[in-house]
Amino acid sequence: MFRTALRNVLAHKARLLMTVLAVMLGVAFVSGTLVFTSTLSEAQQRSSEKGFTGVDVAVQPHRADRDSGTPGPAPRLRQDLLDKAAALPGVASATGSVGGFAAVADKKGELAGSGFTSAGANYYPGKDGKDARYPLVSGRAPQRAGEFALDEHTAAKTGYKVGDTVRVSVRGPVLEQKLTGVFTTDDGNVAAGGSLALFDTRTAQKLYAKPGQFDEITLKAAPGTSQTALKSAVEKILPRDTEAVTGQKLADDQARLISEGNSGMRTILLVFAGISLFVGIFIIANTFTMLVAQRTKELALLRAIGASRRQVTRSVLVEAFLVGLVAAVTGLVAGIGIGAGLRSLVSSMGGAVPDGPLVVPVSAVISSLAVGILVTMLAAWLPARRAAKIPPVAAMNSVHAVATPKSLVVRNTIGALLAAAGAGIAMAATDESGLGLGAGLLVIGVFVLTPLLSRPLIAAAGPVLRPFGMSGKLARQNAVRNPRRTAATASALMIGLTLITGLTVIAGSVQKAIDKMATDSIKADFVVVNASMTPLSPEVAKKLAKDPSVTASSPLRQGEARIGSGTEFLTGVNGGAIGDLVDLDFTAGSIAGLTGNKVVVDADTAKQHGWRAGSSFTATYEDGKKGKLTVSGVYKGNDMLKGIMVDNATLTPHLTDYSDQQVMVKTTSGDGDKAKDTLRKALGNNPALQIQSKQDISNEIAKVINLLLNMLYGLLAMAVIVAVLGVVNTLAMSVFERQQEIGMLRAIGLDRRGIKRMVRLESLIISLFGGVLGIGLGVFFGWAAGSQIGEKMATYELVLPWGRLGVFLLLAAAVGTLAALWPARRAARMNMLSAIKAD
Repeated sequence: MFRTALRNVLAHKARLLMTVLAVMLGVAFVSGTLVFTSTLSEAQQRSSEKGFTGVDVAVQPHRADRDSGTPGPAPRLRQDLLDKAAALPGVASATGSVGGFAAVADKKGELAGSGFTSAGANYYPGKDGKDARYPLVSGRAPQRAGEFALDEHTAAKTGYKVGDTVRVSVRGPVLEQKLTGVFTTDDGNVAAGGSLALFDTRTAQKLYAKPGQFDEITLKAAPGTSQTALKSAVEKILPRDTEAVTGQKLADDQARLISEGNSGMRTILLVFAGISLFVGIFIIANTFTMLVAQRTKELALLRAIGASRRQVTRSVLVEAFLVGLVAAVTGLVAGIGIGAGLRSLVSSMGGAVPDGPLVVPVSAVISSLAVGILVTMLAAWLPARRAAKIPPVAAMNSVHAVATPKSLVVRNTIGALLAAAGAGIAMAATDESGLGLGAGLLVIGVFVLTPLLSRPLIAAAGPVLRPFGMSGKLARQNAVRNPRRTAATASALMIGLTLITGLTVIAGSVQKAIDKMATDSIKADFVVVNASMTPLSPEVAKKLAKDPSVTASSPLRQGEARIGSGTEFLTGVNGGAIGDLVDLDFTAGSIAGLTGNKVVVDADTAKQHGWRAGSSFTATYEDGKKGKLTVSGVYKGNDMLKGIMVDNATLTPHLTDYSDQQVMVKTTSGDGDKAKDTLRKALGNNPALQIQSKQDISNEIAKVINLLLNMLYGLLAMAVIVAVLGVVNTLAMSVFERQQEIGMLRAIGLDRRGIKRMVRLESLIISLFGGVLGIGLGVFFGWAAGSQIGEKMATYELVLPWGRLGVFLLLAAAVGTLAALWPARRAARMNMLSAIKAD
């Protein structure tokens, strides 16, 4: 039986090619994902370990008791602690670090590098006058105010050289700095396309903290002193709200964070690989069903001469094993290439991929072989079992060809129950897991029902096919001749379009909700934010308030306060102007009373604390002082504005080191480009600041949504490609099955062009059938998911992107047209006499 299986595989190489390709693509997706993420993790961890080479113990700010202590961040480290730590026995060197955001302008005045990774820090020389973290390649280290050093990558990109004057922005103000040196660094942010500016320690402390303050102190142990021993010695001199951590623990924590971050990406990629493999199951099952049907008499003869049912089943499964093995091995090799290609692609796009060897983990090899073989054998098991159950005499007479009414009733009943259960669960779901379960059951139910649905839906295409004459009529009849085969072929395309449509509907609806939210809640003409989304210097708000074109402005400033047994963030605003800048929907009171000790609270926070208009509560501020606040209004919050709002005049005196999240501005000339240019000049043409109108905010969010959507489209494209292979495979084998019929059609007058048209139209009908089902299911899932989103986003409403839905339907038509090119050409070139004689 093994020799028989091997002979059948070799005899049907061409027919099994599409199956091999479908499995290979899915396996390549799996192995490529594992190779890429393993390579990325390994390189990042090596780079991270290199960054901790000179760190044996790190001292960091840490709140000892956040539940009962003073609210707010832990205080920074002081110079006296650095001096004490440096004097400890076993300490070879001690380094104090302080830093934050620093944007470097290029020679055109634009931001050099990515805003999210534009940083500044201090150059801390050791006993030898050098900072081992930042080896200089030219020039010297910064020594006084007005000087700075720049990383080599940014210097090369911008064309700056030692001695140039460069504009640098730190949290807001623009500084004219002289470039004194260029250095190299292992900082991952620089590798990701960011920039790093170094100042002398005193200047950095003035810019990012206060004189004599540090964000972190790192210690290098003297020879013979272990990290654990040094940590124990350091802990004896630590003040409250600080902690000591060994360099090994820092490296381990960083490795864990890297692993967790890449694990999320790996999971997402593997989900899409699983979708491709799931789609491939339909192709495999279809292929083996047709192969078994074509060999019915052969299998019956084997049964007649003594082969058992198990032997027949095993024979087909051995064929599947061999096909799966070939597909898995080729998929593994292709996946290794994909992993290497992804690393190069990410690097070329400016992504942070440290140098390192390509890693092919054992898990990639085992997973590829297991997935490829198991998926193929699983898909082939049902056709194999069906073939073994056919009695030899019935097989010889093809009695098995017609499905019994009982089997169809059972199938349709099961499909209807699954679809109804899935739709019900999806509509009633309150979380993602419930929606996922409902979606899975509904898709399976529709798949089971697809043979039943194919007849009425394909029949509806009759009027469209009528102008094509006999070719159109034959195409429609061929498409419903074998409903199960048509269903399996259409379902492969249906799954891909279901996901694509659902994601598109959700993304479009969310974007519309954000537009409405911005329009409804913000009256300000502009919102000024940092390019890195880090806090702004208070100087920005002061400059804007003094500009004659500004009629109203308010910084949004945050501070932490203890209220009752928990902590809440207070948002400080300009109480006198905020009413002109926001439009909040109040359920009680108004924003007019936001002065002194009066606050306004969003409805969710008010409900959580049991507050209403007129309620009072005590807040403990960051400086330890207490104040009594009164609720003057309750409003409906949203993702842009929510929480407890208090007048800055009340909040700011209690903040030791404050900054602004954003500044809202209203101007005399509205939100046009002219007003934006005026504000930009008032802020010194600062490259780090973004001046955004309501439309700019919406466009920025839309850009992120479209980027994510396009990435998902790219990942789902693999499933669509596999579906195309399925249509090609079905048509090719269908043409082979109908050789005699095609030969007879040619003999009675249907020309080659008519044969081609018949096959193409059949392919088009099947693809559009799958497309209609996929788009319909996708819209339903978009609606079901939207009902959950609407509970958290009041402005959410279902938006059907008719233009894109039309494009998806055209995509389904294009799939059918392209998939039919080779089978149609093959059918038309068939010799009619040879075809008629074919058995």
